[in-house]
Amino acid sequence: MLDTLRRGYLQLITSGTQLVLLLIGFRLESRVGWLVCLLLMAGLSIMTWLSALNRLRTVRDTPTSKVASAAQGYVELYGWGLAFGETPLISKLSLRPCLWFRYQIEQRSSENEWNIIDRGESWDSFILRDNTGECLIDPEHAEIITQHRKQWKESDCRYTEWNLFAHDTLYVVGYFHTQGGNTIEFNSRDELSAVLAEWKQDMPALLARFDLDKDGELNLQEWTLARAAAKREVGKRLREVQATPELNFICKPRDGKLYIISNLIQDDLSRRYLLWSWLHLLILMGALVSIGWLLHTPISELGLKP
Repeated sequence: MLDTLRRGYLQLITSGTQLVLLLIGFRLESRVGWLVCLLLMAGLSIMTWLSALNRLRTVRDTPTSKVASAAQGYVELYGWGLAFGETPLISKLSLRPCLWFRYQIEQRSSENEWNIIDRGESWDSFILRDNTGECLIDPEHAEIITQHRKQWKESDCRYTEWNLFAHDTLYVVGYFHTQGGNTIEFNSRDELSAVLAEWKQDMPALLARFDLDKDGELNLQEWTLARAAAKREVGKRLREVQATPELNFICKPRDGKLYIISNLIQDDLSRRYLLWSWLHLLILMGALVSIGWLLHTPISELGLKP
C-alpha cells in the first residue's frame, strides 16, 4: 500500500476536511448552513487544486541533472539512498536501520476514537548517489513521499511508522550547492589582516621573529618583512582550503520553491499529482454547482430551514 507523507496542502487532503464539511451541512439542515459549508469546500478545493498543479509542473518541468554536472541552484536529482556515516539511523518505533523515519502513536478513547498522543520525525542527513557522484540530503522541511509504511496495534494504542531505507531509489527536487575546494570564498586581504592581528596578540613572539635590531619595536623595514611573511602564510592557508574535497548538498530552497524527496519515480509522482488536481477541480465544480442550485431553488422545494 502506498502511503504519502506530504506537508502543507496535503495535510488538508488527508484530514478529511471536506467530508467533515459535508457532514456538518447534513446536520445543520438549513440553506445558510449548506451555503457556508459549500463555500468553505470550494475555497479549500481551489487551494489544493492550485497546489497540486504547482507540484505537477515542478515534477514535469524541472530537468533531471547528474550530481557531478548539476548547476548551483534549483535542480532535480535521481539516484539511490545511502546512510551518511558509519552508524545508521535507527527508527523510533520498529527499531530498524533507515535513512529517515516519521512516526505517530495514537490511543483509543472511551468514545472509540483514535487520538494522537505522540508524533515525530528524524532530521538526520543521508546521501543520494548516482553514477557520477554523491550529494548530502538535508530532509528538514522537505515534503517526503514514501512507499514504506508499517502499522500495528498493541493494547489500546496504534503505532504507525513511515521510512526511507538504504538503497531505495530516490527522487529529489531542491536547492543544490557545493562547498569546499575552489567554491569556498577566500578574501586574501581580510585573511592578511586576520593573520597580522593574530600575530600582534603575541608581541614577544612577533618581535623575536622580526625585530632585527633588538630595540623592542618594529621599524618600517621590519614591519615590511612581517607583512611579507604574513602573505606567505595566507597563501599557504589558501592552498590548504583549495585542497579540501568538495561536498555537494541539497536542501530546502530559500525562495520558497518546493522541496520534494521521494522513493517514487518521476512518472508515478506526475500521475499522483495529476490525479489530485483533477479530483479537486471536480470537487470545486460540484461545490459551485450546488451553491447555484441552492440559491435558485425555492426553500419550500429544498425541504430545508431558511
